[in-house]
Amino acid sequence: MDAKVGNEMTQTAHSTMPFTAVLGLEVRAAAADKVVAHADWKAERCTAGGVLHGGYLMAVADSVGALCAVLNMPPGARTATIESKTNFMRPVREGSIEVVATPVHVGRTIVVVQTDILSSGKLAGRTIQTQSVIAK
Repeated sequence: MDAKVGNEMTQTAHSTMPFTAVLGLEVRAAAADKVVAHADWKAERCTAGGVLHGGYLMAVADSVGALCAVLNMPPGARTATIESKTNFMRPVREGSIEVVATPVHVGRTIVVVQTDILSSGKLAGRTIQTQSVIAK
């Protein structure tokens, strides 16, 4: 699949997964081998001390990972997260995050995706998730 970029893919993500709009995700590039998204730090997304909330970061990773999984499925297939694990390496206190999802395993019934969350170019979190392939 050719990479889709910018506003077109962001709008597709927002219309198919409305929660991505609530999260403030902007898709920068999307192809089967890699999805790159962006979100800004905002106070309403934080926990104590002005740190982006872990639940927010996990929701971002889940959403971008799901988009990557869908790009690796047959046309018309849907997905659902059936397992997810996140490690946090450093807090995000300002600026923005870059979210990069890549497939680890693409099978007939599951897709495993690794999603890295970067802050100022440094790894802030890593999520490994398993997505089920739900045939149409």
